[in-house]
Amino acid sequence: MDENLSRGYCQLNSPQVGRKWKGGISSRDNITPPRDPCSCVYLSLVLAGAGFLLPYNSFITAVDFYQGRYPGSTIIFDMSLTYIVVAFVSVIINNALIEALRMPVRITFGYILSFFTLMMIALCDLWLQLFTLDVAYFITLIAVGVVAVGSTVQQSSFYGYTSMLPKRYTQAVMTGESLAGVLVSTNRILTKALLRDERLNTVIFFGVSIATLVACFVVFHVSRRSNFVTFYVTLCQGNSERRDDKRKRLTSRPSYTEDVSLVDLQDQAGGPRYGVLVIQSPATTPSESNRAFQPEEQSALTHAPSLTTCDDEAHLTETADIIFSKTNNYTVTFSTWSAIKRGLITRYEVSRSVWPYMLSICLAYFVTLCLFPGIESEIISCRLGTWMPVIMMAAFNASDVVGKILASIPHDWSRARLVLCTFCRVLCVPLLMLCTTPRIHPVISGEAWPIIFSLLLGLSNGYFGSVPMILAPTHVPDEQREICGNIMTLSYSFGLTAGSAAAYALDYLLDPITGSVRDRCSTLTPDLNATTPIHVTQFLSTQLPV
Repeated sequence: MDENLSRGYCQLNSPQVGRKWKGGISSRDNITPPRDPCSCVYLSLVLAGAGFLLPYNSFITAVDFYQGRYPGSTIIFDMSLTYIVVAFVSVIINNALIEALRMPVRITFGYILSFFTLMMIALCDLWLQLFTLDVAYFITLIAVGVVAVGSTVQQSSFYGYTSMLPKRYTQAVMTGESLAGVLVSTNRILTKALLRDERLNTVIFFGVSIATLVACFVVFHVSRRSNFVTFYVTLCQGNSERRDDKRKRLTSRPSYTEDVSLVDLQDQAGGPRYGVLVIQSPATTPSESNRAFQPEEQSALTHAPSLTTCDDEAHLTETADIIFSKTNNYTVTFSTWSAIKRGLITRYEVSRSVWPYMLSICLAYFVTLCLFPGIESEIISCRLGTWMPVIMMAAFNASDVVGKILASIPHDWSRARLVLCTFCRVLCVPLLMLCTTPRIHPVISGEAWPIIFSLLLGLSNGYFGSVPMILAPTHVPDEQREICGNIMTLSYSFGLTAGSAAAYALDYLLDPITGSVRDRCSTLTPDLNATTPIHVTQFLSTQLPV
């Protein structure tokens, strides 16, 4: 035996299975998280939230330009529906590809897509005017659809990203969404006030939006490399890795991973033979181990030649390759289906935990899209002219920011009460509809009441559109937070889509659109000076009637 060992008899042991987490951090470790100095990460996420909704807001906030360019059309309704439908499809695709592309790649893709789309519209359509009106209308809707793809990929990814951070950072992104509307509205008011040329001030308006988008892109990539973000992202990813390792250990076949050795066996003549490969598990005896293999694999073992020296190591390796190649082929065949099944099961489990929040955010944005921007853009003011839709959108966006800031204040919302309060927002629909019908002599007349209702709609949208998104990730494990963020975004997109479609039904109930604001007001009074859109200096000195 000693002579045989000196000639190379040995034992083959499998390496210990185990993975060390890259960050070296465990959720059970007593480690103090790094701080967010001067709330730099928080502010960067506010700006990031503004960045992915800024392109769409740029289109709809230029409502005065597009209504003047396409009088009598439903251009704002068409933009809204195009954006929402494309966004809904995009968020479904993004949920399917969440594990195929890394989060920074998805967000960068969205920024680049939005940047080139806005550049094309500003230069080719607005400045150079290379297209006819009919073609330009079609190209505008295509541009809105392309922007929807980029924005939705970013939005879904950002919510998954912030779900791995403390919950106040989810509220930061939501505040940024509203801030996008405020920034764009301020941009539009200034450009419209300083320049009377509608085409020129709209080109400058889009140029400022493009510059802001670039700033958002740079700030995001700087902040995501901070120690604060790295700590929390690594923590959540580490929990996920440990869960996957545990699943692999539980589902792996012990007969292939436990012990591979050269053992002594007796041949038929009763003499000892050494070097026959046997793969066995501690749970089975040597005599039982052969039954763990398929017939072909067992045959490969049974007929393995007797090995007496390390000169026969090549034959030993070839025999082992036959066994493991069959196992690998079996594994590859079912790996794709197992991944899909595991993903669906995970999403189902997350949905069961957060479905009240999914319903709340769906209801919140359904009501909002029924009225904004479509119905609000149809409210006519012969006194304010083309300023009226701009002011209405500015009022909504400003109050939306306030609502999302209020959502950061901790409050113990029960699930039922949250859903009920969100549903009560339906009352905003008849109130704003009474401000638009009939077109020239609405039931609720004047400029003040529509603005007040728009403020109420924005305030409630900001609050009840944020609270469900903030609370939902707290009801799932850390490793499922990114998926939770994507599922909540899917519910959000469903509410947007349904609300945008319902806006067409509400618009159908109104009188048909005929001509521009000036044309509609001319039927009310022959004094055309009263129907001419006032300039900003006149507007600021005007006392709005109640």
